[in-house]
Amino acid sequence: MTLKERIANDLKEAMRARDDTRVSTLRLLLAAIRREEVDRTDPKHQRHGQPVGDPEVVGVINREIKQRQESIEAYRAGRRPDLVSREEAEMRILQEYLPAQLTREQVRERVAALVAQLGPDFRKVMPAAARELKGAADGRLINEVVRELTGS
Repeated sequence: MTLKERIANDLKEAMRARDDTRVSTLRLLLAAIRREEVDRTDPKHQRHGQPVGDPEVVGVINREIKQRQESIEAYRAGRRPDLVSREEAEMRILQEYLPAQLTREQVRERVAALVAQLGPDFRKVMPAAARELKGAADGRLINEVVRELTGS
């Protein structure tokens, strides 16, 4: 079962359970995935005609989580705890669909192997690390570890 199918099945279960927060969050997520699919029908899109697989769905989920994080920051600045709690609940639901994230130490081990292979050049190591760890770790964490290990 693909990740998209799992999300669709979980949406049906949430509708049966009348879990409004989960239903609305999963509907928004499926809409974002469909938008990605529609974007690929454009001949100008770099991945024109390719299906949206699990790695792309994980990317969509990460984008949705980042949107929630930005909203939480804005709502906290605006002193809206009711909206902060709603966004946090949605974020927890979205995080259920992400693969297990690597710890800082695990990212450090993988990046150290890349530094040993490619040398301590940030411009060579960073793209390789981003490709290898995509979806398994936050991009900001990867960047920090690469900077530490390359001395940049």
